[in-house]
Amino acid sequence: MGEATARAAATFEPVGRSVAGARAFVRDTLQGWGFGEVVDDAVVLVSELVTNAVVHAGTAALVELLRQGEQVRIEVGDRYPRRALPIYPGADEGPAPTAELEREGGRGLLLCAALASRWGVDYTATDKRVWFTLDLPARPTGTRAAGPVTPDAQLPEAEEQVHVAVVQVDGEGLVSAWNQDAELLFQHPAVKAVGRPFAELAAWPQTPGTSLGVDEALRLSRWEGSYAMRRGDGRLLGVYGAHLRVRDTHGNPSTVCLLVREEERAVLQTPSRAAKGGGAEGGTRADGPALDAFLGPLTGGQAPDDLDGLLQRTVERARDLLDGDAAYLLLATDDETELEVRASCGLPSGRQRFARVPVESGVGRYDSARLPTVHDDLADSPGAVPLLGGTGLRSVVTVPLKVEGRLTGSLGVAAQSPGQYRNDDALRLQFAADRIALAVESARLTELERLRRGSLSFLVEASDLLAGTLERDQTLALVAQMTVPTLASWCAVYTTYTGVDPSVPELAYVLHEDEEQIDGLRALLERIAPPEPLNTPGAREWPAPTDAAQDAALRATLRARTQGAGETAAQRTALATVATVGGDTVVLPLVARNRVIGMLTLGKPAEEKFRREILELAEDLSRRAALALDNARLYFERTATSRALQRSLLPPAVPRVPGVEVEVIYRAAGEGNEVGGDFYDIFPIREGTYGFAIGDVCGTGPEAASVTGLARHSLRLLAREGLSAPEVLQRLNAAILDEGDRGRFLTLLYGEMTPREDGTVELRTVCAGHPLPLRLRPDGTVTPAASPQPLLGVLDELDLETETLVLDPGDVLLCVTDGITERRDGPRMLGDDGLASVLTTCTGLTAGAVATRVLRAVERFAADPASDDMAILALRVLGAPAPQAR
Repeated sequence: MGEATARAAATFEPVGRSVAGARAFVRDTLQGWGFGEVVDDAVVLVSELVTNAVVHAGTAALVELLRQGEQVRIEVGDRYPRRALPIYPGADEGPAPTAELEREGGRGLLLCAALASRWGVDYTATDKRVWFTLDLPARPTGTRAAGPVTPDAQLPEAEEQVHVAVVQVDGEGLVSAWNQDAELLFQHPAVKAVGRPFAELAAWPQTPGTSLGVDEALRLSRWEGSYAMRRGDGRLLGVYGAHLRVRDTHGNPSTVCLLVREEERAVLQTPSRAAKGGGAEGGTRADGPALDAFLGPLTGGQAPDDLDGLLQRTVERARDLLDGDAAYLLLATDDETELEVRASCGLPSGRQRFARVPVESGVGRYDSARLPTVHDDLADSPGAVPLLGGTGLRSVVTVPLKVEGRLTGSLGVAAQSPGQYRNDDALRLQFAADRIALAVESARLTELERLRRGSLSFLVEASDLLAGTLERDQTLALVAQMTVPTLASWCAVYTTYTGVDPSVPELAYVLHEDEEQIDGLRALLERIAPPEPLNTPGAREWPAPTDAAQDAALRATLRARTQGAGETAAQRTALATVATVGGDTVVLPLVARNRVIGMLTLGKPAEEKFRREILELAEDLSRRAALALDNARLYFERTATSRALQRSLLPPAVPRVPGVEVEVIYRAAGEGNEVGGDFYDIFPIREGTYGFAIGDVCGTGPEAASVTGLARHSLRLLAREGLSAPEVLQRLNAAILDEGDRGRFLTLLYGEMTPREDGTVELRTVCAGHPLPLRLRPDGTVTPAASPQPLLGVLDELDLETETLVLDPGDVLLCVTDGITERRDGPRMLGDDGLASVLTTCTGLTAGAVATRVLRAVERFAADPASDDMAILALRVLGAPAPQAR
């Protein structure tokens, strides 16, 4: 054994996740050494051997890599073996006979025989080591990868000038660099692209809980694959990207993304490893160990639980295996009645992804799913493979993927020429399908589990958000924002009025993942009839938006041709709308309390399909959204009723009193309350005389407000009957006592004011248990303006007296409720003295300024919000009133 120039080792515990960790360790180490050509083989072998150790044997595994010139030696050690693997004579000289290797427990060694240049097993008293060596293919000095000379006709096609967009994304996910080719490809100038989140520009296909998200992919050291970028005109451009994670001299990480058009992916795509083993057809078709070598990277290049990556590699290798023009893979539903397209190459993937076809026989049904099938010419049997309709592909071979006898999927390879495939091609493809079926099923189950966890988390978060608001418009916005882009590319919410017969649905909210498309989408939806509000469970298709968009695009095209003009702005807008709503559109009813209160409409861009799991998740969301919308509606209706009733308890307006400036400030305690236990009123009694009142009912809220209404309306009626102030309050006291248990005691300042021709104002007041009014003179003197008397609602008989007071010009009368005087800050209370001190600073101010200064002082007295109702009534005598017209 040659001397090692580099060494790397790691130990993995006997748990299932250690297998993925071992693969990542080997892959990263070999890439760092520049041994990328043998990464796939090494990962496959290490995956098998570590699985034997940590999963089957239940021991820790030591993985050691030794770099020896132009070859690498990898050892997988089993420190405490519980069962022995067979040792084959002559292992050092070459692979063992296939029959020996196919015995129980020898699968890992079978792969060693197929892929490694040399391999063997070493035993000691305490451990066992399986080792193998891989040689680098011959290459010129400094060459990373090379391919053979190829005729020009067989070279990949590209545009006359290939544009390679270079986009750099910083550690926060923001675009930090945007080259000129990026501007040309995506029609976003650098000044607008730099600083934007890369996730806003990339249309990354991701299902909640499954696959990699765009942020996760940007954090990987290397990533390569297909997605789409949003162009400046709103369209999506399919791209193939190669990402590399780097760090600058300060240690700050960023990701450099090289992007080309999807059809030019050969410019960036890592060259595929050539098949080992010759065979009659130069290694492109093989059997036995050579086929294993060809299909090995299917489970080695991606983590086994990355279903999308595994399926995409599968279809690409299957197409290459049979020299096809296209390949596809469908996964079966749990009941095996439908197949869903999950990966394809050589087909319009956007249109086909997540498309569903039934398994049973018949036109438009996939009748070649359960057995290997060869179609010599699809022109003779149209509809036999619905997926290939209109593609121009003629011959196709399909094979099932089965696990323990259950159909789990179907793999197909197609070619443009008829009669290209024979039965031996079907057997060869079936052999490959059998080898990957278990890995596919395992990854599928892992994806379903992730989806369920992600769906549960999504619904929990949605429920929390929807429960946090009772505003209808905010609820509509939340529903749309939770839907786009997680579940759909765009959504529209329709609402209906509840009643015996639902009214015509109204378009209430529209949202698109591209904000520039929202107005056009709304205009399109407003032009077409809304979906019918049917109370049917589940999602139903609604083709009207797509049909309307296509009709508009067709009319714009015909109009442009008739006028002899090129592509017009109207035509570009119509085509952009087709791209926006040209895919699946479904409607889910919003049903709450057995009534349809609206519809949730979800849409995909051009030729994209919804997958069943997403529709099921959307159905769960629609139920929660319907209940939240109905609760918001009920809350709005009840709040509107409550506010209407509360407003009826407040004076309609403050009358104009000649010679007197009047200002009122009212604050009711409690959220949503406009009226509480405090009240005020100013009203004309008879010509030249006005009544005023300010009172406080025991308590706050609606119960106190009911007594407030009784008091205010009773005061007006009794005062206009010509009764004196004490008589008015005595009658009101009797009315409150008649309420029985519903009655509450009431403090009240009631008075009658009569402006005089000399500019003074005569007041006749009764202060029944209420905070005393304060009189502010122009010289700053503050004195009480009344004497305390018994409150109302306690005693059957009240002895009340009228007090008369004359206010001179410039005097201010301040009346407040106890919410002002009893304002507290811990043990401190504002009190009557504190209010008087504030009033002394109000000399020369208007009535409005006095009331405002008092309120500001009360609010500043304590940091906590007020817990009691507050009312302030300020009267300022202006002077002689204007002469009355006779």
